[in-house]
Amino acid sequence: MTNELFFDTDCLSAFLWINDTNLLEQLYGGKIVIPGPVYQELSNPSIPHIKRRADALLNKDVASVKQIDTDKAEYNLYRTLVKGTKTEKAIGKGEAAGIALAKTYGGILASNNWKDIALYIDKYNLKHIDTGTILIEGLEKGLITEEQGNTVWEQMLNKNRMLPEKTFSDYLKRHKK
Repeated sequence: MTNELFFDTDCLSAFLWINDTNLLEQLYGGKIVIPGPVYQELSNPSIPHIKRRADALLNKDVASVKQIDTDKAEYNLYRTLVKGTKTEKAIGKGEAAGIALAKTYGGILASNNWKDIALYIDKYNLKHIDTGTILIEGLEKGLITEEQGNTVWEQMLNKNRMLPEKTFSDYLKRHKK
């Protein structure tokens, strides 16, 4: 079992959009894995600042890129998830890559897209975190306050990031139940 975190695009980009990766660096420095398809999505030429911010994590060795090897088990799962089956709908390349790598290497999936990943979290018994649980971990370790978590959350919402609650405090309340 590895303690690497395989990020999909939405979870990592929530922090990249607000240009605040300090918490990720403090909590998971060296353990962040950006699947190849996620790195491609972050490299969209219409948002070059996002790629620059991802590259900064790579240059500091806080994160690494892991390609989906076509001659390894992860590729077959990745391909199945992207194409879908008769009983399971196709999901995005970023989510599929994160799931395939987390399953293959026994890592943790970091994704905010619960609707697309819930089935696979259960099916493959994956450990999972999202932006809210990252903030909670930062709060529990004394790296941020609840107020700072609310500020980060608000900044993410202002950048049109999809989060499950209106505030971090609301997320905390739901998480404690």
